[in-house]
Amino acid sequence: MTKTAVIYSPIYLKHDPGPTHPESPKRLEIMINELKKSRFLEKEDCKLLEPREANETELQLVHKADYIELVKKICLKGGGILDLGDTVASAESFKVAKYAAGGALKAVEQVLEGKFKNAFTLVRPPGHHAGSYYPCGFCIFNNIAIAAQHLIQNLGLEKVLILDIDAHHGNGTQEIFYNTNKVFYISLHQDPRGFPGTGFPDEIGEGKGLGFTLNVPFPFRTSDEIYLEAFNSIVVPVIEQYAPQFILVSTGFDCHYTDPVASLCLSANAYSVIFEKIVKLADKYCGGKLVAVLEGGYSFSFIGKLAALAVSKMASFEYLIDDQVPERYVGNEIVKKNAEKILKEVKNYHSSFWNLD
Repeated sequence: MTKTAVIYSPIYLKHDPGPTHPESPKRLEIMINELKKSRFLEKEDCKLLEPREANETELQLVHKADYIELVKKICLKGGGILDLGDTVASAESFKVAKYAAGGALKAVEQVLEGKFKNAFTLVRPPGHHAGSYYPCGFCIFNNIAIAAQHLIQNLGLEKVLILDIDAHHGNGTQEIFYNTNKVFYISLHQDPRGFPGTGFPDEIGEGKGLGFTLNVPFPFRTSDEIYLEAFNSIVVPVIEQYAPQFILVSTGFDCHYTDPVASLCLSANAYSVIFEKIVKLADKYCGGKLVAVLEGGYSFSFIGKLAALAVSKMASFEYLIDDQVPERYVGNEIVKKNAEKILKEVKNYHSSFWNLD
């Protein structure tokens, strides 16, 4: 079995939100170029795969038919702004967005069938802000939610984990799965009061989903130490107790300190630790079944390296980045104390569902 699939196609470059928009085609060009430069795609344990196009029935696994039709009509007219201003479609965006969802679908199918141990999907537009009937935050269709619902509804799984490590809360993903225990949504993200307005510790799910939504909102300028403390003391123990059948990762590289869109201060080392642990958790609980789906990340100087780093951990390749967070980026003691207070709050909300001693 080839260990890692990388899902990518030049079609993803055809979604064009405009020359000044941060969600630029250049993001993927930088990532795929770094993977080629590293020669990972030439190795036996890593293979580049073309995505497939999701059909409208598959989009309707999580999206309303009227919303899908609206996106299609706007794109047929040449494109336009889909929401209050930051989610922009071009003429090609409807087709490209179907390929983004299809890339995530193909990845989970290939991994579940045992053709690959895991997969990284280099797709755009991103997805985790899109709700069932609305676009949001550069996102048109919720790629990872569609893949998760496909695993549950069509492929017979009952315990799917979505771990969201984008710098911004995945409001759309949370909303879609808020009332189910079949998908456990865990998100670590920056203070969501400015955007998207969801992702606070008291948002823990409802009905059958009570206890199956977990949010860790960090103060701005949170660095590796406190982020990894939260990951090790909350996220890892909860995942171990949940014991998922499949792990999906909403992968944003915008937590890095150089990112121009977000306000966290992680180094490449934090991403290295996170992906090492995710791979080990997948090996331990679900036979390695892991799919990472690209979300944000807008630092042209680092997104290529961070993508290559993630793939290296998934495929067990060596890849080194020399990366130290400059002192001026790191938060002060007040940031650390506020973060510790939040971690305590998260544990209090979830202590009746999970053992977090």
